[in-house]
Amino acid sequence: MITVEEKTTIVGLTELRKMISYILKRVKSNKVILTRRNKPVGVIVDYEEYKKMEEIIDTFEDYVLGHLARERAQRKGKKWIILEETEKRLGLK
Repeated sequence: MITVEEKTTIVGLTELRKMISYILKRVKSNKVILTRRNKPVGVIVDYEEYKKMEEIIDTFEDYVLGHLARERAQRKGKKWIILEETEKRLGLK
């Protein structure tokens, strides 16, 4: 196990099996990168940190989708149909 910059700990999967309780305690203050044969395979983060990351991603997705919707609404001379009509035409409803 190696601790590197930005409070990140790198742990091999074999080490993880042997030291799981210790590593889970480290998750509160460090990100833990899991490796197999010295290649990253996963990351363990504190649940509160995970929730923050999910919120940021959701907010960004909402922003991007809103921006795309606004661009589409401003197109002139373009035909568009509502979702229900599209589903009907495709035989989905």
